[in-house]
Amino acid sequence: MSVWHGSYRLGLLFLTSLFYVFGESRNVLLIIADDAGFETEVYNNTVVHTPHLRALSQRSLIFRNAFTSVSSCSPSRSTILTGLPQHQNGMYGLHQSIHHFNSFDGVQSLPLLLKQANIHTGIIGKKHVGPGLVYPFDFSYTEENSSVLQVGRNITKIKLLVRNFLRSHKKEEKQRDEKRSFFLYVAFHDPHRCGHSQPQYGAFCEKFGNGDRGMGFIPDWEPKYYSPDQVKVPAFIPDTPAARADLAAQYTTVSRLDQGIGLVLKELRDAGFEDDTLVIYSSDNGIPFPNGRTNLYMAGVNEPMVVSSPEHRQRWGEVSQAYVSLLDITPTILDWFSVPYPPYSLSKGALVQLTGRSLLPALSTEPSWSTVFFSQSLHEATMYYPMRSVYQGPFHLIHNHNFRMPFPIDQDLYVSPTFLDLLNHTQAGQPTGWFKTLKDYYYRERWELYNTQSDPTETKNLASDPTYTNILETLKAQLLKWQWATSDPWVCSPDAVLETKLLPECRTLYNEL
Repeated sequence: MSVWHGSYRLGLLFLTSLFYVFGESRNVLLIIADDAGFETEVYNNTVVHTPHLRALSQRSLIFRNAFTSVSSCSPSRSTILTGLPQHQNGMYGLHQSIHHFNSFDGVQSLPLLLKQANIHTGIIGKKHVGPGLVYPFDFSYTEENSSVLQVGRNITKIKLLVRNFLRSHKKEEKQRDEKRSFFLYVAFHDPHRCGHSQPQYGAFCEKFGNGDRGMGFIPDWEPKYYSPDQVKVPAFIPDTPAARADLAAQYTTVSRLDQGIGLVLKELRDAGFEDDTLVIYSSDNGIPFPNGRTNLYMAGVNEPMVVSSPEHRQRWGEVSQAYVSLLDITPTILDWFSVPYPPYSLSKGALVQLTGRSLLPALSTEPSWSTVFFSQSLHEATMYYPMRSVYQGPFHLIHNHNFRMPFPIDQDLYVSPTFLDLLNHTQAGQPTGWFKTLKDYYYRERWELYNTQSDPTETKNLASDPTYTNILETLKAQLLKWQWATSDPWVCSPDAVLETKLLPECRTLYNEL
């Protein structure tokens, strides 16, 4: 053991002993939805019934400019649980099945650090990250040992698992005659698509558990149905009958998600933990529609986020305009528990540094945070399309490394009613109802620069406009600096090769890019 790590562990033991000597009990409930967006009452969608999220928001600070750092499930969940971008923690693409991506063995994840600090950890629902030694939980009911439909969409099952975790926690406290903090991560599978994996349940599994023949029955779920003419079609989605029907199905699963969140919060309240638990709600990436998930456009990375702290009530019900990231979740939870981040390195490189920040100060005073970074490499194993991006003020810069290849389409999206309708109309030479063509969607410029204030759908690329040269070069420099700071293996791509044997440097390829 190094002197640094020895000192860290001694300090951690000291902090942990202080934590329990004075009888404090701080807890965290992290709720992550799957491919959820702004289809809730919290964000002014009055069509979808989400009374429980609305009630939570009244006890929370609502973030309007929250972002994932990567628009893909496993990579995003790895960033949530490590505070490191996907290119730094190693989870370049999806974890499950043939994709088989994993974080590096040496990554010091949030559940690992909390476990070392004697904090009781639990996960219920969709885990979708690995390896297990990097992401250990004391209490675990996920797709690794259960049906993801049951632990991720069956809200009665989720309720009972939360009750089991909280009861076992209280029982242990009573047996030890001392307080112990907990971290419970509830990862819903709603409102993810299931037309590719379980089509019998509908495009969004909106029929699962509704009581119809062959659909099963979820006792606590009161299904809410919506008609296509009711839905609010986002500007980045084609306004077509197929897309409207797709959105209506999504709305039903958003309502199930909301009812599930209500059940989880009631279990927390009934167990007596509401007044000492930090509650965070967000989602992993954008909604699964064209221009959304797997893209670094705003529609793919802008996320809902509400943070409820019983110790920071002064801003309950307010809306923050600060730019925040899912990379901030790990620093926030470590701050809440007063657990330090350890000094360590990966691959014998520089010490790993968290580039996110604790959100706790924002719960008291509005900060002037106006910059976030993004990094995507793959989704499915075949979807190699690395992108890096920075968003500062109104300006959004995207670097498409693989710009001479068509943008890849994932299996879930391909079989969706919205995309198939878009594809079929394009093939037939008919109007698609979309704000761009499929050709424009597939083939992108290397650099994309948008003013999201005047161009919210990001249709006018300003990268080649001389008027914006200074802004372009400034954002490029900031993005490059972040890539170096986070040990991005793609930092020299696509013009050069990264040489790390001596001093890290980019060696030019002279490949005419």
